[in-house]
Amino acid sequence: MFAWFYLSGSKPWLHPAAEQLSFRAPAFVEAIFNNLKTWGLPAIMLVVGIVEFSVGLYENKWTKNERILDVVCFILPKLVLRPMIAYFGLQLLPLVLPNAKDAFVWVPFWWAFAIMAVADDLTQYWYHRLHHQLPLLWRFHRTHHSAPYMGMAMTGRQNIIYTMFFSQIYLTVTLTYFGLGYAALFVGGIKSLITTAAHSSIKWDKPFYTIRWLHPVGWVMERLISTPATHHAHHADTTDDGIGNYKGNFGNMFFIWDLIFGTGIITRQYPAAYGLKHYKEEEWYAQLLWPIFKSKKEGSELAKNGPEVGDEVPVEEDRVEVPQAAIVARAATA
Repeated sequence: MFAWFYLSGSKPWLHPAAEQLSFRAPAFVEAIFNNLKTWGLPAIMLVVGIVEFSVGLYENKWTKNERILDVVCFILPKLVLRPMIAYFGLQLLPLVLPNAKDAFVWVPFWWAFAIMAVADDLTQYWYHRLHHQLPLLWRFHRTHHSAPYMGMAMTGRQNIIYTMFFSQIYLTVTLTYFGLGYAALFVGGIKSLITTAAHSSIKWDKPFYTIRWLHPVGWVMERLISTPATHHAHHADTTDDGIGNYKGNFGNMFFIWDLIFGTGIITRQYPAAYGLKHYKEEEWYAQLLWPIFKSKKEGSELAKNGPEVGDEVPVEEDRVEVPQAAIVARAATA
């Protein structure tokens, strides 16, 4: 950003803030992004969810327990947890950093947008990745991967403690206090749309791989943002087919982080099965509030003194070897 200012000879930090805030999106666009955080996104999810159900994409896997868990996980963070964190954060920051309020309000909108987008999604990439790599943290993220299906309903399906310590929530609140709130509005809205679409059981990205003249667009899209093909692979219950990649494809809004850090594979295919092979359909309250509430299911990771299974099935002595064809296919797409 400062290199651009140097080359263009501009010094926006020397101008009054009012001049730099003259950019406003059209009223209807701003209204859409404002309402995404209230009724907009739930309305979109409801419509798409009806489509998912109408064509049988959940395959009767949405039991009462799964339904309650998905609904509570969607409502509780949006109505209670995130607003509470934002409120107390904006009350605390003036005490901790009294001279920092609106310190970056001079930053032009598109630069602010880029800063917010990168800061938000890159921190979530590492937060997400660590919860797969550290057994101590896995149980807090396990809830999101226990669903034996993909769909709009499980977009926010997370243990409440995992959500409570979302690094990007605190970062976004801080940058908003620094004066980047208008950009945060748009970043939050766009990210919600992308991540929700990536979890959908509707394979909306498939035409970009099958229609020839759309191939260039598909090539760029699947490397830039998360799509059903790349994110479904992350929710697969196995890696043996060369498609699943639950030890990678961690990107939320941007898939490009996986390419940069070597954790992504692109196959343009979709897993045959999702979830955890060792899933015991633990009680919704245990999945939501572990370790405050523990599961009563024997042998569960969420039960009292439960085993540390991790995000893959333990290797057994008689486990079948991975077919050589799957290994070759996986290496070719890495």
